Amino acid sequence: MLLCDVFRVRCIFASLSLSLLAAPALAGWKILSAESESDSAGIEHRHVVVENVAASRRADVDVAIFSARSCALRVIDNPEGESLSTIMKREKCVCSVNGGYFDPEFKPIGLRISNGETFSPLRRARMITGVLLQSDRGIDVIRVGEFSRARRITSAIQSGPFLVESSTPVRGLNSSQLARRTFAGIANRDRALLGVCSDVSLSELANILATVAVAGNSKIRRAMNLDGGSSSAFWFARENGSVFSIRGQKPVRDFVGVVAR
Repeated sequence: MLLCDVFRVRCIFASLSLSLLAAPALAGWKILSAESESDSAGIEHRHVVVENVAASRRADVDVAIFSARSCALRVIDNPEGESLSTIMKREKCVCSVNGGYFDPEFKPIGLRISNGETFSPLRRARMITGVLLQSDRGIDVIRVGEFSRARRITSAIQSGPFLVESSTPVRGLNSSQLARRTFAGIANRDRALLGVCSDVSLSELANILATVAVAGNSKIRRAMNLDGGSSSAFWFARENGSVFSIRGQKPVRDFVGVVAR
């Protein structure tokens, strides 16, 4: 075989190898089915089943999508460890998820602001790199380094890691540990969202949120992880008075709720 033919064959095999390695990544996650419902305040609950055929993986995503103008976030402290449904009925929220991390003594880890009062300070740590907040500028998800007391903040919760930045999955996230996940995000069209996903890795969740239309026509710009695993919980009040709920498996220190303005 001539030298040029050997070189050509090697190039073909190299191209095929690269194509095979890239195929699962390119295939990615796609929507298998989606259902939606709205409440009287116009908050949409979407239940989306996504699938990654190449990886033989499926996941269920429940997300509440709401206007950052007509709704407000509330961080609700829960020192007594009450259930999400009990808290939400009392607080008159329209949807909610569990909040951030807490230590074995049931003390919150990282910044917590509720009704304008700080009950846990900001911390600098590798995993808790984001802050979900409500301020005089609206609802936002920011990096810890962007946090400023210049804003008039009424509610804030620090957690992480960051999952989506500029509508792109954050790189370097763990891809092996599977668990239920809770997340918060902001999207285009002045939308914000809270949600829960069935067992996935942080890397998988980032890819799902950035590349799949789980929030319908609202493209997710930024998203961060909240406390997950057995803490994960989701609650949505339907217009007819009934409730869609995913119950947490253990008491949590705080919740993030949404109220209509």
